[in-house]
Amino acid sequence: MDSTKPSSEIAYEFSPLIRVYKDGRVERFVGNDTVPPSFDPKTNVDSKDVVYSPQNSNNSNALSARLYLPKGTNNNNNNNKLPLLVYIHGGGFCIETPFSPFYHSYLNALVSACNVVAVSVDYRRAPENPVPCAHDDSWAAIKWVASHVNGSGPEDWLNRYADFQRVFFAGDSAGANIAHHMGIRNGREILDGFNVAGIVLVHPYFWGSTPVGNETTDAKDRAFFDEIWRMGYRSETNGCDDPWINPCVEGSSLASMGCARVLVFVAEKDKLAARGWLYYEKLKESGWKGRVEIVETKGESHVFHLFNPNSENARVMLEQIASFFNHQDKP
Repeated sequence: MDSTKPSSEIAYEFSPLIRVYKDGRVERFVGNDTVPPSFDPKTNVDSKDVVYSPQNSNNSNALSARLYLPKGTNNNNNNNKLPLLVYIHGGGFCIETPFSPFYHSYLNALVSACNVVAVSVDYRRAPENPVPCAHDDSWAAIKWVASHVNGSGPEDWLNRYADFQRVFFAGDSAGANIAHHMGIRNGREILDGFNVAGIVLVHPYFWGSTPVGNETTDAKDRAFFDEIWRMGYRSETNGCDDPWINPCVEGSSLASMGCARVLVFVAEKDKLAARGWLYYEKLKESGWKGRVEIVETKGESHVFHLFNPNSENARVMLEQIASFFNHQDKP
């Protein structure tokens, strides 16, 4: 037998998304396409790629982010600086990148609608780099962003145009999971001059061993979510009740959320929707001093806004996020 021949034995099969072989090889069937940064005339938004981590101890490849800026931004007056969005993409921790057509198009539309400067974060993906690698990378990106608060960081767009008193985290699916954990970490590790005003969680990827609310009890459905988490985390300590995937377990740290406002989106037909509702209720009850809101989109499924960005419901979601970002608390 040829020992150099790749093994065909499958460890995890999640077609049409990803396949993992027992020898460690990974085949990703979606989320592999990329588009370059560019000026988008449709939205009047410019973009460019920057390196936020030149070298990672566990990965020889540099880690990058894609920056977005509405054209015509006036930097002559500090009062005209724009809110700063740190966006974290979804994909079950294992597929997609900020450079995919999906996310590049969505960030152009989001930045245009909300009139913000955005940093869309790339991170190491599971299973090659299991959770919490994605969370660690995202925090490293946030610290890199925060290094610009005095106007002397390495990236000119952030120095000139970003208002570090109006910072927002946002993400969809697994990216929303990461955004939540970044909010918790921000509450514990204060970054000087870096004020996180709010967090937006779109169809957050949370799960648990026991069904909640109207969540599916179908054994096949639950096994899918259990297995994809096991592939991405590789720990049997707490399974699907580990705080990385289930922030509502007893003893969780929701009360230490490091922002004033949270907006949660759920979709009626999303199999993860009940987790979003539970998160909303638990955050309200946690003793956290902030304000949480939830919006349910009727008749829609998981991340519908990425698959149908021109739909009426996707347009309404953009407007709601823009309103959240540009909200000003009255004294």
